[in-house]
Amino acid sequence: MADRQELASWLRLTLVPGVGGESQRNLLKAFGLPQAIFEAGHGALSAVIGSVLAERLLGHECNSELEAALDWADHPVNQLLTLADSDYPQSLLSSDDPPVLLYAKGKVAALNRPMLAVVGSRNATAQGLRDAEAFSKVLGEAGLTIVSGLALGIDAAAHRGGLATAASTVAVIGTGADRLYPARNEELARKIAENGVVISEFPLGTPALAGNFPRRNRIIAGLGMGCLVVEAATRSGSLITARLAAEAGREVFSIPGSIHSPLSRGCHQLIRQGAKLVESAQDILEELRWKSPPKPAVTAETAATLVSSTDREEQVLAMLGETPCNIDMLSARCGLTPADLLAMLLPMELVGRVAQLPGGLYQRLHTPS
Repeated sequence: MADRQELASWLRLTLVPGVGGESQRNLLKAFGLPQAIFEAGHGALSAVIGSVLAERLLGHECNSELEAALDWADHPVNQLLTLADSDYPQSLLSSDDPPVLLYAKGKVAALNRPMLAVVGSRNATAQGLRDAEAFSKVLGEAGLTIVSGLALGIDAAAHRGGLATAASTVAVIGTGADRLYPARNEELARKIAENGVVISEFPLGTPALAGNFPRRNRIIAGLGMGCLVVEAATRSGSLITARLAAEAGREVFSIPGSIHSPLSRGCHQLIRQGAKLVESAQDILEELRWKSPPKPAVTAETAATLVSSTDREEQVLAMLGETPCNIDMLSARCGLTPADLLAMLLPMELVGRVAQLPGGLYQRLHTPS
């Protein structure tokens, strides 16, 4: 990690209004580290970014913002990551527009784990929220860190699913790292900072401006090996993220829904454009040819719980039999409440052991040997 003086130069480069990411990177290519940029004269800078931007860069006063950012980074949980840092997410380096500097809050090691983006509507349905959380949990258990945008709806559900696993989750926000939007996700953001990481490219104090969220989406797309869209209308920021992921060579996955639901139309549009239709998290893992990390050894303390959980699933599958049946019938056969059964069936559905059919029926699936 850079020392305080070096960080001050990186901050100064990124805090000048009008000198955007492309100009910043062109200057770094031309002069090396930021210190050398500010030691170059107006003429040398003008040759790279033009006279107007060169004058703005050399004349901008940002000492108060710079000191505030350095003080923020002094907190043990906070970190400023530059393009030159080893902790900077390597997946972003191959993207078209990597931020020169990231404000990170939490465990920055998560930024270089294999990730999958999970995004969708802020006004999600109850089923969409369940799917986002359950898919993310299964993917996290397989070793993929979930990355999303900390918005209400699908994003928040995806983060909760990731937090339930050791792989955890990364939140990319469209405000300054010292601000939280929306306020309803304050507790969720705190948990992510404790167990994963929250990142932003925007200077401290940046409010929730509409134009910043599409820019935030390119980072989400760039971090993930792929992008799963759970629910989305035809005009949706989630579709922007999916398009950016596709343009970056990442896989795009989409969960289909009812033809009558506005929140399915964006997903169906993606499928028509070549996104992979997925019905279970296993579909994603197979498409990525992902090999889950070895499972930890079972301890004496966990053995009883694991065995009983596995036994219950096998009993439910045996009671389900070969003929589809509804939840009430299955409840009567198993002696479990419908609520308990639904809690068991959803993860089994996501890994391809059962399928939900029209009319609320469930069917057992047989995986190839």
